[in-house]
Amino acid sequence: MSIPMRVAVFAIVGMLAVPAATFAHDSSQSSATSDDNTPMGKLGRGLAGMTTGFLELPGNVYATSRDDGTAAGMTIGLAKGIGMIPVRELVGVYEFVTAPIPVPEDYDPVLHPRYPWDYFEGAHSARTAG
Repeated sequence: MSIPMRVAVFAIVGMLAVPAATFAHDSSQSSATSDDNTPMGKLGRGLAGMTTGFLELPGNVYATSRDDGTAAGMTIGLAKGIGMIPVRELVGVYEFVTAPIPVPEDYDPVLHPRYPWDYFEGAHSARTAG
């Protein structure tokens, strides 16, 4: 891909980032609500997963430490966080690309918590939806 094409792709993604993130998550509502089970919500979750997947590491350490103690957080949480970074980013790509398609049913998220920063708001350690 040529440099001008890369710049154009990044510009388009950047222009989509602000509106998608706006529709994706309203911090005044709980992440457990289904208000973002829309095509724009799915697009926002995908964009958030692609760009903030690195938050899986501190998020899983924090959530595991909170739920199971500091020793578990520093071992199991660390391992889980490292393993979940590529998972969150790949699921983000999937949700971003398939945003107009209601799969899974009713635009439900593939991963829980819905956003990587939800660990710091009380969400439990990462798990698949189901």
